[in-house]
Amino acid sequence: MTARRPAAPLTPAAPLTPAEAADAIERVLAEGLDPEDCPPRTGLPVPAGELLLMPAASAAHAGVKIAGVAPANPARGLPRITGSYLLLDGPTLQPLALYDGAALTALRTPAVTAVALRRLAVPEAAHLVLFGAGPQAYGHLDALLAIRPLTRVTVVARSAGPAEALVRYARELGPAAATGTPEAVAEADVVVCCTTARTPLFDGALVPAHAAVAAVGSHEPDAREVDTALVGRSELYVEARAAAGREAGDLLLAGPAAGSPHNLAELVNGKAPVPAGRPRFFKSVGQAWEDLAVAAEMYRRGGGAA
Repeated sequence: MTARRPAAPLTPAAPLTPAEAADAIERVLAEGLDPEDCPPRTGLPVPAGELLLMPAASAAHAGVKIAGVAPANPARGLPRITGSYLLLDGPTLQPLALYDGAALTALRTPAVTAVALRRLAVPEAAHLVLFGAGPQAYGHLDALLAIRPLTRVTVVARSAGPAEALVRYARELGPAAATGTPEAVAEADVVVCCTTARTPLFDGALVPAHAAVAAVGSHEPDAREVDTALVGRSELYVEARAAAGREAGDLLLAGPAAGSPHNLAELVNGKAPVPAGRPRFFKSVGQAWEDLAVAAEMYRRGGGAA
């Protein structure tokens, strides 16, 4: 099956690296954006999967992402995540640009992780253990290479072909890379989970005390990529406590062990502790303000008004 042409012409997206997208996200947080004020994601079950609506607004811009999650698409040779992003002028609500929503998600999710790991990963972090081998795994590899001096990458994935392809890509970027098993987390400086798993991927007791862990694969309250052992022994961070309380299965399924996490604004603005003696775990579910920050930066770099 081949992808159908979009119903409307998409606006060419200005080239933006994950690090530049991370800078745009950091900037709005430093300027006072409170992630706790972000409208909740609206989800509608549909026969093919789930339809998501994610609106956000600032003084300068408004925007909305309509995204589809179609679990059967990869078997058809189509992306699992689909969608479009409409960027509007804030004062007039006139449409400014229509972006590929899946491409925007593939950029902003690693950028959000990079914002967190700039502060949570030790400066000398060299070994990344990466769970998953899909688009988000590639994006996270690019993003983390931009913020830490990684020299070793271990890819852990269900399918050998995609895992080996990601290993080859990682080697082209410089680090030594190989496939591995979940036990590789015992030697990790950074662990990133970018999968569709619904149960824990590894034994959280194996993660070293100095390591930083990020999980981005799910926004469902009954799915998780990390176990209660990791949650219970880690300092916890989320984009927003309100969103995590609705959608972060990694924390919700851990029960009382999850405690009260710090949000991303607190972390960026130096109001959250970053202890050295225990793992630091960042759980991302994705929020609409992140899409808006990155889309507005793409528009600005493409010649639009700031």
